[in-house]
Amino acid sequence: MKPDLHAIEPSDFPWFDYTRYSFSLGLVGTQGIWLSGHSASEYDEVSQHIVVKGGMREQATTAYAKIARILEAGGSDLSRVTHIVENVTIDGLVDYDEAADVRRTLFGENSPPVSTIVVQRLLRPAALIEIEATVTGSKDGSEAPGNVIQLPSILPVDAEGEIIAEGDLIGQAEFVYGEAARMLTSLGSDMSHVVKTLDFTTPATRENYGRTGRVRKALLGPVYPAAAGILMPRLAHPLALISLEVTASRDTPEAVNPGWRRYDKLTYSPAVRAGKFLFCSGQGALDVETEEVVHVGDVVAQAEYIYDNLLAVLRAAGAGPENLVRTVEYVTPEGLPGYGDVAAVRQRVLRAPYPASTGIVCEALLRPEFMLEVDPTAVLE
Repeated sequence: MKPDLHAIEPSDFPWFDYTRYSFSLGLVGTQGIWLSGHSASEYDEVSQHIVVKGGMREQATTAYAKIARILEAGGSDLSRVTHIVENVTIDGLVDYDEAADVRRTLFGENSPPVSTIVVQRLLRPAALIEIEATVTGSKDGSEAPGNVIQLPSILPVDAEGEIIAEGDLIGQAEFVYGEAARMLTSLGSDMSHVVKTLDFTTPATRENYGRTGRVRKALLGPVYPAAAGILMPRLAHPLALISLEVTASRDTPEAVNPGWRRYDKLTYSPAVRAGKFLFCSGQGALDVETEEVVHVGDVVAQAEYIYDNLLAVLRAAGAGPENLVRTVEYVTPEGLPGYGDVAAVRQRVLRAPYPASTGIVCEALLRPEFMLEVDPTAVLE
């Protein structure tokens, strides 16, 4: 089941030498294009270091210029983008309207769904925003991009922007999942076709987070989607306790499980196959039998364990590392000092062309001992 995937290699990419990293600027295949997260980072000849310059508007402009250049090298352009993720730091949030203005100038009224993720920080300390872009649908147009339905970020706010169920995690969870159901119905789909959920909550919710499973159980299934849950210091609305990202498919979802019994009691699956896509749950360094965190305090060992488990999920779907098209690595502040050595793990475990990848510093993960969580996507061709 080896996919037809190729790294996008622009002949002219003036910002930095991209050939020495364990990720691709972007991957192109018969099912779409996946880009790594791109910030305003560039090589500075004077200091001989990678630097990030400018405020929010300048940084967003540079990031989108990189994206446009990579898409062009992949035989596409901004008009075909089907989903945008804008990872915005706490410091950058105050000027986020400037990035939105840049986006509106580029896309006009045809902007694809936008996920706004408020992050603790980005790997480049001076970066205020890092942007990912995806094009789904076959290059020849034989499969419409509508097979994958990506909703924009859903916050617990009403039409006037006022918070819903202030201070109540479960009430807010009921609202955002209800909004997802309403949006999918308006698009001719429903919650039974949800293949992936990604929720962001605040550290104060960790103790009660498990109770959101009741909301999921009431609204999702019969095939539970893949899922990931990440803790951030705050969300896009200062009173929000949860922000939800939802991906659905017009193809019939099918759960993929390597035989891990712990998922029998959970409201998410290790992975979900839908059409030619494999949507995977986030993986932390959790022993799937004992449910204990392994390699506490060692981010590299946790990365090795995580990628081994991810390969087990891929094998259960008849796939391998060559099928990965995208990874998002959420690293905690405690894991950040050793995170640079995770690149060697990726080089050893993954295959060229390396998947598109984004690295984000989160506030924490759902298990306090986790230092890293990897959120992957694969294609099956």
